[in-house]
Amino acid sequence: MKSDSQISLDLEELAFSHIPVLSREVVEALAVRPGGHYLDATVGGGGHSRLILAAAEDVRLTALDQDEDALAAAQKNLAEFGERVNFIHKNFAEYEFPPHTYDGILADLGVSSHHLDHPERGFSFRHTANLDMRMNRQQGLTAADVINEWDEAELAEIFFKYGEERLSRRIARRIVEKRPFTTTTELAEAIAFSVPPKYRYGRIHPATRVFQALRIAVNDELKSLDTLIEKAPNALVPGGRIVIISFHSLEDRPVKHGLRNSPLLRVLTKKPIIALEDEIRENARSRSAKLRIAERK
Repeated sequence: MKSDSQISLDLEELAFSHIPVLSREVVEALAVRPGGHYLDATVGGGGHSRLILAAAEDVRLTALDQDEDALAAAQKNLAEFGERVNFIHKNFAEYEFPPHTYDGILADLGVSSHHLDHPERGFSFRHTANLDMRMNRQQGLTAADVINEWDEAELAEIFFKYGEERLSRRIARRIVEKRPFTTTTELAEAIAFSVPPKYRYGRIHPATRVFQALRIAVNDELKSLDTLIEKAPNALVPGGRIVIISFHSLEDRPVKHGLRNSPLLRVLTKKPIIALEDEIRENARSRSAKLRIAERK
């Protein structure tokens, strides 16, 4: 039987477990070559980075993440690669992309299962937690700030724009009437009781789109994505590739158009690459993943 300390260590190992989606497709898309230098702009637990580093000899990798938990996990998971990996705690939107440096750049835009499965981060309403939702916990703005301080019109706008929530005004009105809120479950319950019963007991919980909208707003995700698409191409060497994985239309649309409209890039995917059925069976999260590739001219 394992001791408490052994169990604790096992749990620590699993603390940022994250199955990389489209793993085979990512390595093929990047065309990883020996001695190449790659940027993982969203390293997470290091799943994709490990595959890139193992794909060819003497590969070097720069690993970014705005989440300190993710970066710590990646440092541990990729320790065997030693000085071949450079870790940087930073949002890719704030990164100074060095010109003509990388043979490939990867960005996996999805929120990790770690964030959803760890209640204290406040990303999910399945468990009671503080309304936080910050990817970078050093930043000031939290989901509680948005919910309790923004006016009704602003809330309705982000619910509609970032959550594609058709009952955005109705939900915003209820929130303003009932606030302040301190926990995820309090907010989810208020949202549920602001909508008609048919909607309340549907296949998707009525708080789902609102929580997505809050996360996007708190972390300024779409503006950060625009910055990535604008700045990253100049950091590629000629023939270098940028690979972006998105998980919903709000991300996929700017990726599709941004890559296509960049004067530095040639798009290699007319349609996004999606997961095969065997991967979807193993990892349900991969069902909504869309991968697009472009190459530096």
